[in-house]
Amino acid sequence: MPKSSNYRIGLVQMSCGPDPAANLEKAATRVREAARAGAQIVCLPELFRAQYFCQREDHALFDLAESIPGPSSDHLAAVAREEKVVVIASLFERRAAGLYHNTVAVLESDGGIAGTYRKMHIPDDPLYYEKFYFTPGDLGFRAMDTSFGRIGTLICWDQWYPEGARITALQGATTLFFPTAIGWHPAEKAEQGETQYSAWQTIQRSHAIANGVYVGAVNRTGHEDGNVLGNKVEGAGLEFWGGSFIADPFGRVIAQAAHDTEDILVAEVDLKLLEDQRRAWPFLRDRRIDAYGGITSRYLDVK
Repeated sequence: MPKSSNYRIGLVQMSCGPDPAANLEKAATRVREAARAGAQIVCLPELFRAQYFCQREDHALFDLAESIPGPSSDHLAAVAREEKVVVIASLFERRAAGLYHNTVAVLESDGGIAGTYRKMHIPDDPLYYEKFYFTPGDLGFRAMDTSFGRIGTLICWDQWYPEGARITALQGATTLFFPTAIGWHPAEKAEQGETQYSAWQTIQRSHAIANGVYVGAVNRTGHEDGNVLGNKVEGAGLEFWGGSFIADPFGRVIAQAAHDTEDILVAEVDLKLLEDQRRAWPFLRDRRIDAYGGITSRYLDVK
């Protein structure tokens, strides 16, 4: 069961190269560094084992997928056990032949698996062709107990949807983690880059405020041309904008990384501050749960 005391979270902002084995080893090293900097729960970026392969549709890239438990989760579980930390790892899950998910494994400090979460919202945009690879999650939104605290994990595109954050927080999560792979199309950066990043940060800060929780959003950094298995995408690729951050329940950014460098962020989750925010701004008390039936409709055609 989780302890009812403060705990420290760490985010690993990293770049990803063409060699999955090297990326996994880098991630393991960064987890150790975060742990030694005081983090007790460490979150890695989305699909950190490879360059972001969803920039193209290629059946050969399904070979990147693996089972959970499997080689990557086992490797990181050993690190979690040695460093006595919880590790949040986003992996390309092979559930069965022809059935794949974008899945987070939460690895306990004893090396066990505390739980898994499968990405619910799957995008399909230029250079983000995730619907080709991932089946939508079927585990629902879920909070999980760890040896340090009760947490929730959502993944990248999930971060734009208030419903997922709300449902996870209602299950008692005190921190919401968002492992992410998001960046600029280089041709758009000059005109839209600042606006896009601001919107990304703002929506997640709003989850912290509306739900009275901490939020940890961890992104990758660096330019990628999707060089996976020796095959690059045509065109300019993507520039991942980094900018990972931790926000407190008032939406204040208490730690933030630069756009263009690797970094490790560590901050404390203060449960008294969480309690104080929810007392001062009692959003959970004042919710009109009797009036929200329309939220399950695709669209309300009110005449």
